[in-house]
Amino acid sequence: MTDQTPAGEPEEVDAEIVEEAAAAFSPEQRAAAGPFDESEANPVRPYIDLGGVKVLPREGLNLRLEVEEQTKRIVAVGLDYAGSTLQVQPFAAPRSSGLWEETREQIREQIRTQGGRVQERQGPLGPELLAEVPVVAGPDSAAGKRLARFVGVDGPRWFLRGVIGGAATSDVDAAAKVEDLFRSLVVVRGGAPMPPRDLIPLKMPASPGSA
Repeated sequence: MTDQTPAGEPEEVDAEIVEEAAAAFSPEQRAAAGPFDESEANPVRPYIDLGGVKVLPREGLNLRLEVEEQTKRIVAVGLDYAGSTLQVQPFAAPRSSGLWEETREQIREQIRTQGGRVQERQGPLGPELLAEVPVVAGPDSAAGKRLARFVGVDGPRWFLRGVIGGAATSDVDAAAKVEDLFRSLVVVRGGAPMPPRDLIPLKMPASPGSA
């Protein structure tokens, strides 16, 4: 037997622990450690400009843009690093409050509906979800489950969501590298009005040598 939570029933989490984790990752701490707002980023660093997100290149990092098939809209940035994957999405957020608490509840409900297991825990980035997510079987593979970490950080008028897979779900060294990668990202909210929860537009990076 294992001590895993039954499918569809998240483990109970001490509310005080979660509140302490959220308080520990305060706006001041985020501004100092990242992820950064455009106004906080170092202007001389050679960021890859993807519109709503800027990525700092590093050795061993591979970047993918995830495109919605019907609309051809870029909906997420995929980063492969340290034997792990990190998918990130920037969203517009209300000026007065963040979205991560509400988003965690939505993710929990979705995973429960899929028959997966999920627990909330205190992580280096504040409250996060560790989930065992069912994987649909392909033509040449059996159905199974994969581990995923859902992380999120509220910034000034934006929210950055990340989904971590691969080695960083269980290996401490890989996790530290991917967490550092997540912290190094820059969110470009822009000044245009946007409804809360709308995806901040992403774009293809400029080709080398272009103006």
